[in-house]
Amino acid sequence: MTHLEDLQSRLISLTRDLILIPSTEDRPAERKRCFEFLHNHLDSLPGIQFDYYDCNDHRSLVARPQGVDRPEILLCGHLDVIEHAQADCYRSHIDDGRIYGPGSGDMKGQIAILVELFRTLHQRHPGISLGIALTSDEERGGADGVRFLCEEQGLRCGCVIVPDGGSLADVTIEEKGVLHAKIRCSGREAHGARPWLGENALELLIGRLQVLKQYFLQFWPAADIEEQVNHWFPTCSVTIVGTDNTTPNRIPDYAEAVVDIRFPPPHTVATMTETVTQLLDQGCQLTPLMTAEPTHLDPDPLFIDITRELNGGHVRLVRASGGSDGRFYRQYGIPVNLSRPFVGNLHAIDEWIDIASMVTYYQICERYIEQKLCKQTP
Repeated sequence: MTHLEDLQSRLISLTRDLILIPSTEDRPAERKRCFEFLHNHLDSLPGIQFDYYDCNDHRSLVARPQGVDRPEILLCGHLDVIEHAQADCYRSHIDDGRIYGPGSGDMKGQIAILVELFRTLHQRHPGISLGIALTSDEERGGADGVRFLCEEQGLRCGCVIVPDGGSLADVTIEEKGVLHAKIRCSGREAHGARPWLGENALELLIGRLQVLKQYFLQFWPAADIEEQVNHWFPTCSVTIVGTDNTTPNRIPDYAEAVVDIRFPPPHTVATMTETVTQLLDQGCQLTPLMTAEPTHLDPDPLFIDITRELNGGHVRLVRASGGSDGRFYRQYGIPVNLSRPFVGNLHAIDEWIDIASMVTYYQICERYIEQKLCKQTP
């Protein structure tokens, strides 16, 4: 077996073992088991310090060389995955060069790569200034994970590798801002046969949501499909609508919705919150649930060059409509290298990650880390 075949085999095995652990928000015991599983892969390394941090029932693990509080390069990933209704779906299979299974591409496959990189490079270069941070709350915003580590625990590094966006030859340089918010609308209850005696909160809410929809539609390039694909404009998605009413002939006096708003510069969280509040008018109350400013990630030119070299001379610098934990590092001026293997069907049961691209991504990171920290030439 060649070196690359052995590497591929290890990455596949570790990824599939991780998928078997349903480390979802509703299963804290499984998240804990996932941390223990990963710790077992690393604790044989000499001279490594393991620190656990807990915030609001969400655990994080930071491993780094003893005596090195600020590693030059930090590998960062999250082990939490999306909850699926099918309890027995957390398993995997291989087909056509891909690993299929919940969380394979977001991001159990990448966790396998990071853990293997950390283990191999510390064995090859004892004392190398390389750390790894694993969190368990990225899917719900990262406030108890990377934000807590950076803001409350003072975690710092020279630069960070976050394989949670972009693609194999797509290095992300910009991320949109985010406003997740709950909209509450109050009315006056009445019998469904006498609607003139009440004020239907659900209908009022729907009307205000239509106002929001019309406002954000103005940003969509109507004719230019390429511009729509490039997506660099504000969007608003209504993701939840509900009322506490359970009676068919009762007009509800309360209704609420949740919206997911994404926006590029020059918009900010403050300006977008103000705009949406004005559009909703006095009949509705807006409560932010999670916010993030638009972020310039400032990737290392060396990382971009090595990505180009190992991808046949091809690399793209892209802008993302989604967000990542990278934004928390950027608040402290830490450059973020954000790309990943080929993945697809994210957050679905048949989510997948491409095996060959996992090996290539591993090689990109390995070469970058060694050139950066060991002054090795390709």
